[in-house]
Amino acid sequence: MGYIIVLLLILGAGLILYMVKEAFGNHLIENVMSFEDFPKSFGSVSIFFISDIHKRLISDDIITAAMGKADIVVIGGDLTEKKVPFERVKKNLEKLKKLGPVYFVWGNNDYETDYRKLDAILLDSGVKVLDNTAATFESVDGEKLSLLGVDDLNQDRDRLDLALLDAEDKSFKILASHYPDITNKILPEHNIRLVLSGHTHGGQIHILGYSPYEQGKVEKLVNTTLLISNGYGTTGVPLRLGAPAQCHLITLKNG
Repeated sequence: MGYIIVLLLILGAGLILYMVKEAFGNHLIENVMSFEDFPKSFGSVSIFFISDIHKRLISDDIITAAMGKADIVVIGGDLTEKKVPFERVKKNLEKLKKLGPVYFVWGNNDYETDYRKLDAILLDSGVKVLDNTAATFESVDGEKLSLLGVDDLNQDRDRLDLALLDAEDKSFKILASHYPDITNKILPEHNIRLVLSGHTHGGQIHILGYSPYEQGKVEKLVNTTLLISNGYGTTGVPLRLGAPAQCHLITLKNG
């Protein structure tokens, strides 16, 4: 009986160590997406997407792996949370700025902090906050791509209508939203081709394959294509099982 207890303790300790490893992993997922209406004059556009950083300090390994490969960086909310020192936030922003211009949408945990101070840090760091607004890029041939962002849906701060008004009407549209549920508000006539989201942590811990949320995925919906990231950090316990920490290098092209 004693041997069984010892064996169970060893297996339990091994599982905990594995879950910690999954929580602090540095997986850069490369997603290549082709769209028939992606403007050819852009060639291809690469987005480094990271969400749900929470308490983590971004590893230099991730920055090195993505260096020189991204055109822009999108932070999909929950850059931080309550009690995380702002110096860590600044360090993370400095790391991300090495990859390219940085864009940010608010997540629910960002509002747990002194969000006015966070907003000031983002401004001082040269980060563009997409709070129901859009940024438009134009190719040498005059074709346009719009990156839209909505504020925190959980607090009814999101105004997709305003973000659409701020975007170029005849542009290829990408929407960043912390919550994947924003897809319930997207109409086919909005012509939003891709949504980048996080929040769910991919379920974070799956017990016997079960978790309140599915693993991160790319899904083709009737009204858009949705990417849900497992996220980079954790909430609650710093453990993961069946949903390893991840960020993304998303390459968009015509095809």
